[in-house]
Amino acid sequence: MEEVSEARIEGMRERIDRVEGYLHLDERRVRVRELEAQSARPDFWNDAASASKAMGELTQAREDIARIEAARAGLEDVQAAFELAQEAGDDSLLDEAARQMRRLEDDLSDLELASWFTDEFDHGDAIVTITPGQGGLEAQDWCGMLFHMYLAYCDRRGWKVTVNDAPVAEVIGLDRATFTVSGKNAYGMLRGERGVHRLVRISPTDLKKRRQTTFAGVEVLPVLPDDVQVDIDPKDLRVDVFHATGHGGQGVNTTDSAVRITHLPTGTVVTCQNERSQLQNKAFAMSILRSRLFEQELARREAELDELRGPKHDIGFGNQIRSYVLYPYQLVKDLRTGVETGNVDSVLSGGDLDRFIVGYHRWAVGEHDDA
Repeated sequence: MEEVSEARIEGMRERIDRVEGYLHLDERRVRVRELEAQSARPDFWNDAASASKAMGELTQAREDIARIEAARAGLEDVQAAFELAQEAGDDSLLDEAARQMRRLEDDLSDLELASWFTDEFDHGDAIVTITPGQGGLEAQDWCGMLFHMYLAYCDRRGWKVTVNDAPVAEVIGLDRATFTVSGKNAYGMLRGERGVHRLVRISPTDLKKRRQTTFAGVEVLPVLPDDVQVDIDPKDLRVDVFHATGHGGQGVNTTDSAVRITHLPTGTVVTCQNERSQLQNKAFAMSILRSRLFEQELARREAELDELRGPKHDIGFGNQIRSYVLYPYQLVKDLRTGVETGNVDSVLSGGDLDRFIVGYHRWAVGEHDDA
């Protein structure tokens, strides 16, 4: 256990100050007073949707303020225990101060991560799509491996996953995978995963057991709140229904309930087939279509495609954000941040992605601050 020192306590104090700055807590304290005054008005709930949104903002602001204040109080407790231990020469008090500091650091890490989520959709749900790239059959297998890696990660985070579309490929893996992730900060956490993911291994389908390099692309979009307007003319849509293939042995549809929606002006195609009801599949497909068209409109109007998805690249050599090497050595390395681990199985099978996702956001905040 790392020992407590004056330098470590002072470093924690500076870290709390930085997080408070990220969160703009002085402004949010003012906002809390404004929202409390609004909520006390007799006509506040006349507009239920607006009132609900305001109460959500108020709850989040109060929670962030309370957590910072608790962190400051916790640090004062650590300092008091440390000073008392020094005066008394009591190692047990030093150990207790170290345990308190470790808990405080863990709590502050969570708050620090949340403080980096400044996009209006960061605290909401996410739509993730995985597409095979260069590599033929191997790329379809890699698509399936990434799909299961993200399912494991979502399970670790306690997020709910709804699989929208994951048709099994003819030989191995998946043709593609689209799923919705519901949970606190899901979009904010996952948006750093968008980009090209590269796999290097001995091919399981090559009789000569040659090394194979394979690629898959990951797209992450926010689930848009109902109050975000995306104008879609029904005349611009072609809706096709077909027999679903499912993504496994369970729950495979036996009727023509799968839905494919094509937005004719843009050529955007969305497929959903993992719900038993055609109406449910259509609803999910429309939600995904809204998010994609919203992103395209932002790109067209602002020429800032990387606001939600990052610049478009071919899903192949030279464009990857992360490499997963299984042979001739084992290593997962993020090429943006330098974060790496040799425990490949914990990442691919166990969904141990926090070091990469937290590392990305820490890097992104540093890049922003340096700009």
